[in-house]
Amino acid sequence: MLGTILTAMVTPFDPDLRVDEAAATTLAHHLVEHGSDGLVMAGTTGEASTLTDDEKVALYRLAVREVGGRASVVAGTGSNDTAHSVHLTRLAAEAGVDAVLVVTPYYNRPPRAGIIGHVTAIAEVGLPVVLYNIPGRSGINMEPDLIAELAFIDNVTSLKQANPDPDELAAVAGIPDLTLYAGNDDMTLAVARLGGAGVISVASHLVGEQMAAVVEAERKGDHDEARRRDGELAALYEGLFVTTSPILIKAALEMIGLIPSDRLRLPLVEATPVQRDILRSVLERQGILSRA
Repeated sequence: MLGTILTAMVTPFDPDLRVDEAAATTLAHHLVEHGSDGLVMAGTTGEASTLTDDEKVALYRLAVREVGGRASVVAGTGSNDTAHSVHLTRLAAEAGVDAVLVVTPYYNRPPRAGIIGHVTAIAEVGLPVVLYNIPGRSGINMEPDLIAELAFIDNVTSLKQANPDPDELAAVAGIPDLTLYAGNDDMTLAVARLGGAGVISVASHLVGEQMAAVVEAERKGDHDEARRRDGELAALYEGLFVTTSPILIKAALEMIGLIPSDRLRLPLVEATPVQRDILRSVLERQGILSRA
């Protein structure tokens, strides 16, 4: 298992919108010291769609160098181009990552056979593959029977399920030899109740230890405590997604001094004053700003 709390790490940028490797290094260490069992580099939250291949590989290497051995490192290598995804996965393997996160091919909307071929080609590189089902972004929902078929492919080990439908969640939780991760923060408790491994998270940038406590309480059978702790985090989960992620998690990290700036690359833009006010209020109520 890659761990319980895997943080989908943001990618800090400097004033020239280059990757700020010093800030990324500091953030990676902070996350591992505050509840993260692993880091996902160059995923959606890391703005993979506007990173070059060289930048992605540099981030993979940075994470392996700085926290490898203390935490798992998962490289975002999925795209809607199979050949490109295979190429990135090979580079990730050379960088020494522990696994790759492979999103359902988006925009070109391949049929079932195309998805199977896509995943098979990536898995043949030899790294453990975490499937990423996120219909809200990819435009395709992988049904549980398709996920079960993909789970038979050598090296497909895990699923990040970002479809909150309870019936589908229960169905994928029952797939043998497939480790289940919540793909949305507010699904963490539901996945833990089903015996899943944990969550690939955005909010864990801020509350990794508290999220780990939710899962731990549920695993111990203390369902009331797990529900109470999860409820305490609900407003934060909602507040970080008032607009498209990672806009507000970057704003939050900048507010508390964990990254120097909340800069993003177009077409993403920084939070509006109204959004920042909403976020600040949530962070104050959660006691997060007082830690800055």
